[in-house]
Amino acid sequence: MATRDRRRDTPPPRTGTSEVETLRGFLDYLRTSVAAKVDGAPEPEVRTAAVRSGTNLLGLLNHLTYVERAIFLGEHIADWQATFSAAPEDSVAEVVARYRTAVESANAVLDGCADLAAPLPRTQPGKPAPSVRWALAHMVEETGRHAGHADILRELIDGSTGR
Repeated sequence: MATRDRRRDTPPPRTGTSEVETLRGFLDYLRTSVAAKVDGAPEPEVRTAAVRSGTNLLGLLNHLTYVERAIFLGEHIADWQATFSAAPEDSVAEVVARYRTAVESANAVLDGCADLAAPLPRTQPGKPAPSVRWALAHMVEETGRHAGHADILRELIDGSTGR
């Protein structure tokens, strides 16, 4: 294991008082945390499975990129299991950049959503869009869950800790 890097632990955000400000504030906080956990992780450890399930740090961020695009942009994902692996030719920087681009695109959609009870403005034939509220709550849960996995995987790789 490499030298320990202790990142400053940033506390949860102090968001505005509205429901949408709270949900988006926590989602963006988690998005930033998980991207930072992957950014700069060393090869080949970043794509090496550290647990029996085959989960690896780079694959987690690749998966979250697809989830962002599916939930907020309506992209159809045929094989969810395949999203847990980045292509061998994809660098860490490329996967992190794709995630950040997906987040920017998702936020652009959310910027146009004033009513949390309304369906997301996405099209996916034969599948109704979830409400904005459901999508935000789900993405807080999904991103938080995988951010926790990423914390453990990064610490196993090089001892790096903190959000």
